[in-house]
Amino acid sequence: MTAGDIDNQLESIVEPVCRAHGVEMVDVRHIRQKGGAVVRVVIDRPRADEQDGSGVSVDDCTDVSRDLSSALDVHEDVVPGSYNLEVSSPGLERPLVKLKDFDRFSGREAQIKTKVRVGERRKFKGTLLGVTGETIRLEDAKSGPVEIPYEAVSKANLVYRF
Repeated sequence: MTAGDIDNQLESIVEPVCRAHGVEMVDVRHIRQKGGAVVRVVIDRPRADEQDGSGVSVDDCTDVSRDLSSALDVHEDVVPGSYNLEVSSPGLERPLVKLKDFDRFSGREAQIKTKVRVGERRKFKGTLLGVTGETIRLEDAKSGPVEIPYEAVSKANLVYRF
């Protein structure tokens, strides 16, 4: 089973647990490390006063972790062997994982790295302008408007200015 297969199966287990707790599953990853495997889950809760999220409490992480641990025990074939479960909030520089994230955070500053060159570059930083179809629109600080195919994105996150 590939890492992508494990992540997809994990997502189908994690999503309902998050939904039951009223939080959004931002990302889930199975990571093999030297000290053992880690199942890393990032959750968020949109705040009523704005669309940014970051309304996740320590209690939310604890509750999701407890119920998710039980769910993963039932599906022990998905993550073979021992692992550590980590459930956390996305932090100030929230990862942008799903296509809808790029639209939701339109108007915010983001940085995007791509798997392949888009134009002459693979790294972009600027203001998100939204999504058209499967294409992310960004007002790049260096080159102006750019369109980045969603499938080309390898990593993206919001940028927090202090």
